[in-house]
Amino acid sequence: MKILYDTAMPYADAFYSSLGEAKAFESGSLTSEMLVDIDALFVRSTTKVDAELLQKANKLTFVATATAGFNHLDIDYLEQNNVKWYAAGGCNATAVAEYVMSAIFQLASEDKFDPFIKKVAIIGAGNVGTALADILKGLQINCVLCDPPLQKTGDQRSFINFEAAMQADIICLHTPLVTKGDFSTLHMFGNDELLTLSAHQYLINACRGEVIDNDALLSCFEMGKKLNVVLDVWENEPLIKHELIPHVRIATAHIAGHTLEGKARGTSMVYDAFCRHVNKQNVLKLEQFLPDFKKNLCVDPSFSTFKQLFQMVKYMYDIKKDDGIFRARMAKSEAFADIRKHYPMRREFSAAQTEFTAGIGQKKNNKNVAQIAASIGFKIAN
Repeated sequence: MKILYDTAMPYADAFYSSLGEAKAFESGSLTSEMLVDIDALFVRSTTKVDAELLQKANKLTFVATATAGFNHLDIDYLEQNNVKWYAAGGCNATAVAEYVMSAIFQLASEDKFDPFIKKVAIIGAGNVGTALADILKGLQINCVLCDPPLQKTGDQRSFINFEAAMQADIICLHTPLVTKGDFSTLHMFGNDELLTLSAHQYLINACRGEVIDNDALLSCFEMGKKLNVVLDVWENEPLIKHELIPHVRIATAHIAGHTLEGKARGTSMVYDAFCRHVNKQNVLKLEQFLPDFKKNLCVDPSFSTFKQLFQMVKYMYDIKKDDGIFRARMAKSEAFADIRKHYPMRREFSAAQTEFTAGIGQKKNNKNVAQIAASIGFKIAN
């Protein structure tokens, strides 16, 4: 059994070498000649798997991507050629949800609003949207779901329509990119939708860049429209529209899902899927490989509930640091792909042990904040 896998997949050698002869390739270096006599190909989103790449894949029976999205796989071609395929749906859902939570808390701190009284609309209630809803519910923040295609399948959750979602204080986009049909998401937010937003609303896109018409967004900004926009994804990545960067509130290089846990979970899920494909027992588990998080977080309960939680979130992920790095590097060159490739993977909230230290005149433990923190993934030490 010969397996070819992307070097950007954490712990890939440990997982895949147990299944056969596993060999790594650098993203961007894969050629059709390298696929001769290969049984399985494991990639990430930077590798386009299509007829051209697979023209010499004489033994290939299985292709998997260690990412939730699979737009880079030519599904029609794979199925026509009896090649089974798999995408690690939900592998980075927690990571993206935590990114969005970090963005909301950062904006709340900067604009001095109380996030606990805001209404959040989540457009797209798949893996990521559901993970975000779970975090928001843990924080006791009012959130609503909008997902017409999912609603049509009979999903029993409560949904609102798009027009109602547009009235929310914070709008979070978590849809796939669908380019045709009744539920197309291509340019879901075009000129009309963007002009409808008020200066007091917030729009966060951490799904697909093409869901927002970036030309229309830039036009709105240039005509003086006040918009509060967070972009982790952009149209035409990596050759994005630089002119947008100064206008958006938070700008990052499509790294919302880049936690160690999220990427490693993709590796593990591909391993599990391939084990099923070849009828082997999946004896290896992700928990065997994740390193301990060396630092403990101490929180002062003399702070307000928001400040305590923001301190915890920012300790695990300072979104403004990524924003600053992105702006500085993009001002100098076309560095988008390089920022993504060399991004120092952060850890998810669950990696930290959190203690509540005694504040002046305060009880040793703030049980309410500790309970809220635990409900969104933090491990509480006391």
